[in-house]
Amino acid sequence: MRLILKVDVDTLRGTREGVPRLLALLKQRHIHASFLFSLGPDHTGRAIKRVFRPGFFSKVQRTSVVEHYGIRTLLYGTLLPGPDIGRRCADLLRSCRDAGHETGIHTWDHVLWQDHVATRDAAWTQGQMELAQNRYRTIFGSAAPTHGAAGWQMNPHALRQLDAWGMAYSSDTRGTGPFRPRVDGEILQCVQLPTTLATLDELIGLDGRDASGAARLLLERTAGARRDEVFTLHSELEGSKLLDVFALLLDGWASQGYQFSTMGEYFHALDPASLPVADVIWGEVAGRSGQLAQQSPNAAR
Repeated sequence: MRLILKVDVDTLRGTREGVPRLLALLKQRHIHASFLFSLGPDHTGRAIKRVFRPGFFSKVQRTSVVEHYGIRTLLYGTLLPGPDIGRRCADLLRSCRDAGHETGIHTWDHVLWQDHVATRDAAWTQGQMELAQNRYRTIFGSAAPTHGAAGWQMNPHALRQLDAWGMAYSSDTRGTGPFRPRVDGEILQCVQLPTTLATLDELIGLDGRDASGAARLLLERTAGARRDEVFTLHSELEGSKLLDVFALLLDGWASQGYQFSTMGEYFHALDPASLPVADVIWGEVAGRSGQLAQQSPNAAR
């Protein structure tokens, strides 16, 4: 059984503070993960527009957004200018690669992508993705091997762009296992490795659970599953206030017999030709506001 660790890095604070803490913890455990970076401006403060989304307020209250992200981060893009993450933190991003971890693209502007990509056209989508890819090349000297969409938000143009780049695998969706995505009847080549497990912030506060209770619930769900799982964590959360809880999760999964893996290692252990084909659809996920890109349940081989 494999446990694939996918680290979404959303903000400047999450890059500067959360990433080094995660690197230290993973080094202690001799574990490698996939770090996906926000590479452009941090405009986290503009997420205030999400107040009109169903479930947004309840999530903010449950997960202590101010505590995890900090007041300064929540002002970026509104009262404070949005700092350029990739430009300020290039050396830190390269340190992840140098420590043996996989690196890839999360997004250019996290809030802009998450709030608008679902309704934007091909030109806008390609423009945002090329900004991220060009910055990645500047930092790492080569094209990114993989992609993981901010907030699990995608559109058909974005999925096709992954094929245009020649990416072999990506993780932009929620689902039950690896699949070949079908968009408007067209089967694409870039294999999706969807997030299969709930995230900690989706479970904290539900039914009165604290962070430790959320971790226990995750371990209960994986204890008897006997299947590969993809877990998404956030440098702003598991790299900060939830670091000790994440350490307990790692130890729990190790005791259950899971082998930790990067997205790339996982993909190269698969046979893409044998994977099911599934449509990418929109749907809700418990504990998270809005609609997310998901693997349709009617997968076919």
